[in-house]
Amino acid sequence: MTITVTEINIYPVKSLGGVSIGTCESTSRGLNHDRRFMLIDDRHEFLTQREHPQMATIRTALDGNDLILSSPFDDSIAVPLQPRLLPTRTVKVWSSRVHAHTVSAEADTWLSDYLGVDARLVYMPDTSERRVSPDFAQNGEVVSFADGYPVLIASEESLAELNHRIAQAGAAPVTMDRFRANIVVKGCAAFAEDTWRDFAIGEATFRGVKPCTRCQITTTDQATGEVLGPEPLRTLATFRNSSKGVRFGMNLLNKRLGTIRVADALLPH
Repeated sequence: MTITVTEINIYPVKSLGGVSIGTCESTSRGLNHDRRFMLIDDRHEFLTQREHPQMATIRTALDGNDLILSSPFDDSIAVPLQPRLLPTRTVKVWSSRVHAHTVSAEADTWLSDYLGVDARLVYMPDTSERRVSPDFAQNGEVVSFADGYPVLIASEESLAELNHRIAQAGAAPVTMDRFRANIVVKGCAAFAEDTWRDFAIGEATFRGVKPCTRCQITTTDQATGEVLGPEPLRTLATFRNSSKGVRFGMNLLNKRLGTIRVADALLPH
């Protein structure tokens, strides 16, 4: 059976809503426009759904050269996808400290008012290099504001197996958006992605380096921002546990850059 791409998702702002697209460029930092923006607090540290689940309810959209942020109240604000170079500050995401540009005082106010916290929007320029962990990097790869790796892939079969086990436990199924995968595929065995190493999708090639360990964000409804827990973490812990935590999906490095599309085949390389 052929393994094919069924979804391509990007998350322009870390921890905000995502955008499903049919075609995308694989770039040196991940998929184009993925997590190049991030929210920080007054200490210049990153904000995520872990502490602020309401962030999930801010929708993002691409409109020409603009990024549109929208709230459930039908108000929105636009910022350039490639902001002009405003003041630079050092920001912290996990253990990384990287240079980022401020974007818009108006956007900061809009985001802070909606979230009820002091939030500031920053952008990672091309001149800022955040390195992938040397434990898994192959050639000094860089990453955007994603947690640690340029691309995340998961299969529909893995989700189906997880939901089968969740149903056996008497709980409601979860949707793929809980896992915020960049590339979703079908046509393989459940959790086959754990074993994928070098493969091609369209013009691009990737290398699987590390199964993705999951956090409490997976317990948040990505449409409403409601923390529903304990699923899917409870069920994942019964059959997908490791010394680092429960796993779902595979972290990828970019090898050859190029265009990928929904319906492309995944082929060994």
